[in-house]
Amino acid sequence: MLLLVGVGAVTALVVPPLLEPGAASLISDSPKEVIDQTWQIVFRDYLDINGKYTPEKWRALRRQVLAKSYGSPKESYEAIRGMLASLDDPYTRFLDPREFKEMQIDTSGELSGVGIQLSLDKDSKELVVVSPIEGSPASRAGVLPKDVITAIDGKSTRGMTTEDAVKLIRGQAGTKVTIQLRRAGKTIDTPLVRERIELHAVDSQVNTTADGTRIGYIRLKQFNATAAKDMAAAVKNLEGQGVQGYVLDLRSNPGGLLMASVAIARQWLDEGVIVSTKTRDGIQDIKRANGHALTKRPLVILVNEGSASASEILSGALQDNHRAVLVGEKTFGKGLVQSVRGLSDGSGMTVTIAKYLTPSGRDIHKHGIDPDVRAKLSLQDAQKLRLEDLGTSKDGQYRVAESTLVKQLKSANAVTRNTTYSPTSANLPAAVGAASKTP
Repeated sequence: MLLLVGVGAVTALVVPPLLEPGAASLISDSPKEVIDQTWQIVFRDYLDINGKYTPEKWRALRRQVLAKSYGSPKESYEAIRGMLASLDDPYTRFLDPREFKEMQIDTSGELSGVGIQLSLDKDSKELVVVSPIEGSPASRAGVLPKDVITAIDGKSTRGMTTEDAVKLIRGQAGTKVTIQLRRAGKTIDTPLVRERIELHAVDSQVNTTADGTRIGYIRLKQFNATAAKDMAAAVKNLEGQGVQGYVLDLRSNPGGLLMASVAIARQWLDEGVIVSTKTRDGIQDIKRANGHALTKRPLVILVNEGSASASEILSGALQDNHRAVLVGEKTFGKGLVQSVRGLSDGSGMTVTIAKYLTPSGRDIHKHGIDPDVRAKLSLQDAQKLRLEDLGTSKDGQYRVAESTLVKQLKSANAVTRNTTYSPTSANLPAAVGAASKTP
């Protein structure tokens, strides 16, 4: 199964270990078994992106690492990381069992926890609640945005990263965790019971312009296992509210699952190629639209330098098929496909196995995708912009996207008016169109 790992993204799909039991038993030492599994995955499937890989070098490296003794899994993991480092490919990497489990959680669209979105305040370095997830234990307990988390189960959060805090807050459903909050100078101890929580990849709203145009704004945060379902629900909801066009925000979306990007592209595109992937053997897998678009209304996509991987597949597909206008800044430029493999001891790895091309055949790796309309967000403006300001009049790039969409709508309306049937003209195409409408 394939995925795309974007910049800073933690994404995964589990696949069975590559080796059959009989083959694995040839290496009797358990740490060496995992080393050999990793080696074989690269040997069979790796797409060399830097010219650092040859079968001969890789065979010699196998002899070296397997000739050594490893007293613990930790030692063998270091050997694997060193082996993969020789490829000079940041996307081909080893994940110990804990890291691999976290990757699975982050892309499953579900987790077991209390439903708090966290961030680290850039000035105070304190852990701050961005927002509780609606309907979660944290939401029901009255946790509010901007609450400062000062302790977790009695352990001070001073100096903690968001990753450190997440490890302490997540846990098995039904277990308890107590977080200490600071709000308006008061300290509040909040006991919570962890639950299975569904992570929604999409936020949406209706924005109304000064002239009354109703715009559906959709922000897609990542391409996880629920992203396509969440996108479909958002589009159907906005269609029901009578929007006239859409702004799809992919800014700082680092990517995720390949098939999620394909499924979402099919929701916007009725026909045409979406993406093709090419392995080291030159085999191309072409994904196409399937005639099931949810809307044909005009679409503008917001992108920036943090839009990577699956975000680039989606924006490239819709740009090349003339389905959307891209607004913002050049995208990151990550045109590689990774496969995620589970290993026999619960660890795993991501391995680069293919590159992808946009419908027009563009290889965007390290080049990125240029927007149709450039709209830069200054560092000063970016620092002022809060999460809740995205997709509002306070968001300079969104304002450009909105005005671009309004121009599209006006242009489309002008074309419609110009092709309206006039009985005094010989406008046959318009006459046929008018005659075919059902009152």
